[in-house]
Amino acid sequence: MKVVPGGGAAVSGPLSRKLQGFGRLEEADAAALAMVEAGTRLVPSGTDLVREGDRPEGMIAITEGFACRYKLRENGARQIMAYLVPGDVCDFDASVLNRMDHTIGTLSTCRVARVAPEASRDLRARPAVAGGLRMAALVDEAILREWIMNLGRRSAVERLAHLFCELLVRLRAVGLTLGNSYDLPITQLDLADTTGMTSVHVNRSLGELKRAGLIERKGRRLTLTELERLMEMAEFRPNYLHREMPEAA
Repeated sequence: MKVVPGGGAAVSGPLSRKLQGFGRLEEADAAALAMVEAGTRLVPSGTDLVREGDRPEGMIAITEGFACRYKLRENGARQIMAYLVPGDVCDFDASVLNRMDHTIGTLSTCRVARVAPEASRDLRARPAVAGGLRMAALVDEAILREWIMNLGRRSAVERLAHLFCELLVRLRAVGLTLGNSYDLPITQLDLADTTGMTSVHVNRSLGELKRAGLIERKGRRLTLTELERLMEMAEFRPNYLHREMPEAA
């Protein structure tokens, strides 16, 4: 593994890239994270990785694809409460829980690493890694607060605009954007369950954003064609992600 100037390590995988964004990783830290990322398995879309009521066992790291946290009503209605994108770690503190209070499932085909409790303890023993994971957990809480604001106080098109801006920042931080575009491998039904709308309302709102020239979607690829206008519409400020709005690559 290469060492970058200043003693840090060159990072490659999304988990390493994300944590490097919160603080410098040493070569041994990056090597430990690379071991985690090397132990992934392919998981089909629509698979529950851990269900509400299960006993949590270690951590889960997403290295490819989109997953989510969600809860179901008895009538089957689903509310998505968080997206988990490459570089995200699920349940840093789950080991203190007796049972899961929500379900984590895949929204697309994903590569997933399950980090056993003993391996999790090894990572926590590394100050830089532990600090990065703690910061990531705090950002997750901040995202949840912003999503509550979305559901309660933003219009339909504003909810989608804000979400799309957020994902651009999160995915760019792990090197998964091209300019102002990225893969969004989720359905309109997923977006509906995220934003508290019907799929028909999502379709109408997406059409409004497209007609305004703010976004373009071709297959799974979403392009934010007028990013500044989209950010202004959504009143999007990336401060809650604790990252600056990065320049397009």
